[in-house]
Amino acid sequence: MRSEEETNQAIERYGDTVRRLCMIHLKNEADTQDIFQTVFLKYLLHDKPFESREHEKAWFIRVTLNACKDLLRSFFRRCTVPLEELTGQADQLTDQAREVLRSVLELPRKEREVVYLHYYEGYTAPEISQLLGKNVNTIYTNLARARAHLKQLLGGEDHG
Repeated sequence: MRSEEETNQAIERYGDTVRRLCMIHLKNEADTQDIFQTVFLKYLLHDKPFESREHEKAWFIRVTLNACKDLLRSFFRRCTVPLEELTGQADQLTDQAREVLRSVLELPRKEREVVYLHYYEGYTAPEISQLLGKNVNTIYTNLARARAHLKQLLGGEDHG
C-alpha cells in the first residue's frame, strides 16, 4: 500500500488528466468524481513499482479508461439518463471553445478518446496505440475520422 504522501503527489501530477478523461467519457461531474476516487484508491492499494513516470502515467490513463468503460456498461448507467452538467461548467469558456468542446463530446467514443489523448495529452499515434492496445493504423483512422466529423460539426466542410 502506498503512503498518503505518495498518493497526494500522484493526485497533483495526474489529477487533471484523470478528471479530463472522465469528463470526456462520462460527460458529468458526479460520475467524474466517483471515478476519480476509484482510480486514486486503486493507486493507493497498488503496491507494484512503476518503471518510470511515463509508465505510471500510462497506468493512470489505462485504469481511468477502464473504470469509465465499466461505469458506462453498468446496469445503472444503461437504465438511466445522465444529467448534463457540462453546460454550466462551459460558461467560463469562450463561445468558440464551447462549440469545439460540445462537438468533441458529440464524437463517437473511439474518436473522443484519440482526440483527447492526441490533442490534450500530447501523445503520438504510436503511443496511443500502446496505451489503448490497438493497432497504430486504427489510431490514425480514428484521428482522421474525428477530424472529418469535427470539420462537419463545426461547419468547416465548405472551406476545402
